[in-house]
Amino acid sequence: MKKLLSLSLVSAFAGLMFSQTAMAQNNGGQDLVARGEYLAVAGDCGACHTAPGGKAFAGGLPLATPLGKIYSTNITPSKVAGIGDYTLDDFEHAVRKGVRKDGAHLYPAMPYTAYSSITDEDMQALYAYFMQGVKPVDDKAAETALPFPFNIRLSMAGWNLLFAHGKPYVADSGKSAEWNRGAYLVQGLTHCSTCHTPRNALMAEQADNALGGASLGTWFAPNITPDPHAGIGSWSQQDLEQYLATGRSANGSQAGGPMLEAIDKSFSKLSPADIQAIATYLRALPAQSINAAPGKLPTSTPRLSDVAIMTGSAPEGAKLYEAHCSTCHQLSGQGGNGIPALFGNAALKRPVADNAVMAVLEGVTPDKGQAMPAFSDKLDDRQMATLVNYLFKTYGDAGVQTTPERVKALREGGEASPLIALAKEGMLAGIIILVLLVIGGGVIIQRKKSRK
Repeated sequence: MKKLLSLSLVSAFAGLMFSQTAMAQNNGGQDLVARGEYLAVAGDCGACHTAPGGKAFAGGLPLATPLGKIYSTNITPSKVAGIGDYTLDDFEHAVRKGVRKDGAHLYPAMPYTAYSSITDEDMQALYAYFMQGVKPVDDKAAETALPFPFNIRLSMAGWNLLFAHGKPYVADSGKSAEWNRGAYLVQGLTHCSTCHTPRNALMAEQADNALGGASLGTWFAPNITPDPHAGIGSWSQQDLEQYLATGRSANGSQAGGPMLEAIDKSFSKLSPADIQAIATYLRALPAQSINAAPGKLPTSTPRLSDVAIMTGSAPEGAKLYEAHCSTCHQLSGQGGNGIPALFGNAALKRPVADNAVMAVLEGVTPDKGQAMPAFSDKLDDRQMATLVNYLFKTYGDAGVQTTPERVKALREGGEASPLIALAKEGMLAGIIILVLLVIGGGVIIQRKKSRK
């Protein structure tokens, strides 16, 4: 009886230990998935891999690039259309090196050059989330079809040899833990350099001008280094943290376009500690003086005369402003009731007018707060240029102006990369050379036959 009782106690104890171990393993797995979800938000994966109205991470979003539209892929754990068959090594190879399981190369619209710095531990967490925390979707995304020769994905192997040299992040022992956390996020998951660093002729980031500002084809990503004139050197820590968390700050800055999307879907969901770390790191970077605005700013708030509007003596820009903007921004651009003021507005102190044009064309629609309507169907290219030029001359940097031709290009999605023209010229030259070789070879063969 005692033996039976002892055996029962041992069995019960073993069962309890097994249950606790299983629970610990399960909780550990859940923690890993939850951590991976947070990292996926930090990496803003959903912004590119989820089409409007589509299922989460099922791909199909057309990404406008100077070379043409690149469609994002399905990264759900579907074994039919997604990455369900990917091992951790396959996943890591795609995220860090831009190479799919089938060996095909990804285009750097997927920021694998930045994601290469993701640590092994975070890579495992991301893999756990996408395999266990994301619902599989068996819908295949549209195929990317860039013009020749850019449709040859193997060409990216040469590009990677030249420009993709990233490795997992290694902390700088001479810096604080907060600085290192900010560096890790900015350089990797939040991939700030993808937009804010200018690119060379082959569309690779110019490391010497890191985060110095760059055109995205339509919107302009400004200089975010601590330069007081070209960048964010005049921003306080609080200004930057508030902007990253909400899309607005007290210094007259509000996000629009891709940055607004990044804030709504990614930055605003990060922990206060991570936002603070990002701001700390950015404010400690070497200053870049490129992409500074001319600095021709008004010294006082301009006043628009009601009389000039009523008598018709006001310039066309003022009339367009009164008709389309004054209801919200007030007659003299002072804003109010949650609507930002135009005098001192950061959007009107950029080195180019593209962001102001895009805001008027497309509108600004944040997840929270008041939206600005789009005017693309109300103003033609000439009117749009006239209005934006009036805004810069009256409330912003008078040294910045735009043209109807530029408005037209922005309305159409931006200018194509000169690489396309060069490729066409190269193909034409190649065809001419090939034809000459064929003709020359035919002449040589004919002469040899004649001699015989």
